[in-house]
Amino acid sequence: MFRLLLLLTVVTLAAGAKLQLRTLPRLDRRIVGGKPVKIEEYPYQVSLQSDGSHICGGSIIGPTKVLTAAHCTSGPYASSLSIRHSSTYRGVKGVVIMISNIVRNPDYGPITASHDVSVLTLSEPIKDSDIAKPIVLVETNATEGDREAVCTGLGARLSGGFTLHLQAVDVKEVDRKACNVSYNGRITDTMICFASPGKDSCQGDSGGPLVVGDKQVRIVSWGRGCARPDYPGVYAHVAPLRTFIDENL
Repeated sequence: MFRLLLLLTVVTLAAGAKLQLRTLPRLDRRIVGGKPVKIEEYPYQVSLQSDGSHICGGSIIGPTKVLTAAHCTSGPYASSLSIRHSSTYRGVKGVVIMISNIVRNPDYGPITASHDVSVLTLSEPIKDSDIAKPIVLVETNATEGDREAVCTGLGARLSGGFTLHLQAVDVKEVDRKACNVSYNGRITDTMICFASPGKDSCQGDSGGPLVVGDKQVRIVSWGRGCARPDYPGVYAHVAPLRTFIDENL
């Protein structure tokens, strides 16, 4: 899982040189202000793992397909990655399946976090059950504005050595223009923002799903800080990314 990165950029000016501190997207998103839930309530949720350790969230979108964030797959080779599904807990129970192929959006930008989506192919199909089902993706022409959503994730921290529990948090859509102002113009067409008081900037594990009704509309992507009311959580916008996703199903 990626951490908040700080980049010192040297900018040369006519009058001399000075240092500018540039904050890159926080690519380590965790549920804040949520509640524990069971996998039966959100059977599309999976844990993306590297060498058996949780690194990101993801969602089942087909028998052999999982959707996650591109930044979650920017380092590891497919041979080291697997998913754990059908489990309320991170790291135990459920079923582990290896990943055979990763297709990361070719337009993904690690600095801007634009087009932050990857489609994973599993080495064997997931058996459909009450605790493992694909989520339907939002339509390409879905209307933006004033939507309420639920975000799920397995990224809460260990406490006293106990196994982590699946979390869910309710958030509301933030006006695109207002969010763009908060982030100084960094919100692209493939991003959208959601937040709620005390929950508005760390809504879930990177790569995990944000769902409106019964359809996934976003992928947890990035943000600045944690639970800061002036910086909403930023999500990869599934609707304009559907062409890439559909081509790799």
